[in-house]
Amino acid sequence: MTAKRGLITDTFKVVKKARKDDKRNKRPPSPPAADPEPPRPSKREIDLQELRKFDLDWRFGPCTGISRLQRWERAALHGLDPPHEIKDILLTESVDPEYTHSLWRDYPL
Repeated sequence: MTAKRGLITDTFKVVKKARKDDKRNKRPPSPPAADPEPPRPSKREIDLQELRKFDLDWRFGPCTGISRLQRWERAALHGLDPPHEIKDILLTESVDPEYTHSLWRDYPL
């Protein structure tokens, strides 16, 4: 005996589309709200960003194994003209390790 074959519509539920008349009753989408101005970075964030740029600039020599101030002084000694703003930042925040140590402090030589 053979099983009775059914139609595909017998297996799946029929889904009816919405009428076009329903679309006319809907309101138009409202315009998006204006985005607020992004928060400005703090002085600390700006300073740390400048120090990271200094760490990544190879014109002033390698920075592994020494502090940022030692690297700045070594670059000045060799006439590489490091930015004075970096030295000012380092001298004002001389106790904070985020300021004194370079990006590569966690990596062994």
